[in-house]
Amino acid sequence: MRQAVQLQALSDSPRLDVELLLAWVLQKNRTFLFTWPETQLTDAQQLQFNDAFNRRLQGEPIAHILGEREFWSLPISVNATTLIPRPDTELLVATALEIFADDAKNQQRKLLDLGTGTGAIALALASEKPAWQCIGVDRVTDAVVLAEFNRDKLSLPNARFLQSNWFDAVHIDNGGAFDIIVSNPPYIDPQDPHLQQGDVRFEPLSALVAEQQGLADIRFIVEQAPAFLQPGGWLLIEHGYDQGEAVQALFAACGFQHCVTRKDYGDNDRVTLGQWVAGEPVNTGGV
Repeated sequence: MRQAVQLQALSDSPRLDVELLLAWVLQKNRTFLFTWPETQLTDAQQLQFNDAFNRRLQGEPIAHILGEREFWSLPISVNATTLIPRPDTELLVATALEIFADDAKNQQRKLLDLGTGTGAIALALASEKPAWQCIGVDRVTDAVVLAEFNRDKLSLPNARFLQSNWFDAVHIDNGGAFDIIVSNPPYIDPQDPHLQQGDVRFEPLSALVAEQQGLADIRFIVEQAPAFLQPGGWLLIEHGYDQGEAVQALFAACGFQHCVTRKDYGDNDRVTLGQWVAGEPVNTGGV
């Protein structure tokens, strides 16, 4: 496949990129390509493919070209206002489900997803746990609009989204605080050279970088989370491959217990979690 050769210097998966573009143009799944390899593109389809392929050659992410990325088997719509959901973030979802694996089927829980972006994390958990109340917040208005679009597209009424700079617009209602808070916050050092490489060049820097060697937003979340957690509630944060020890130290300094760091599919530190058992959360009013 000659197009894949052209993408080798740009992409970690050049053949997959071409297959995804072909399937998108044909409005078929990738299985169709293997089942009917002799299929010829029409002139209009060839023009559409050429345009999309040239965009990919310029470095534009496949997800932006297709307008969609699969996450937890859900078709999540994406655009340039948010991060593209990544496979490693599925570890956050899997870990949250593992924590409550012994719940009864209809056990109600309250979840808060900070910096929700496309809504992928909150929606994945809402799809697995229909009895949960899943709230996602984001500082960016366009991100909230996109998350709401994904919720409606996926018909997940147990998820809702609010505009909020972290906890600013989040309040504890009469039903109590949250059982679990999850977040994939900015955690890249502003000086990291990888910011000039690959797909991240097309993603909003505000969703990627944080001061204090990438730990500023994580520190803020860890320090503020106890006021919004039930006693016994959990905080889960995604972070960089080399930040596990530092994030665990932040958790411990704020009184979290049972802190542990989980590794992603590449065997890199990726998600740190801890349980809040130090005392009653602060009552901050009602949503």
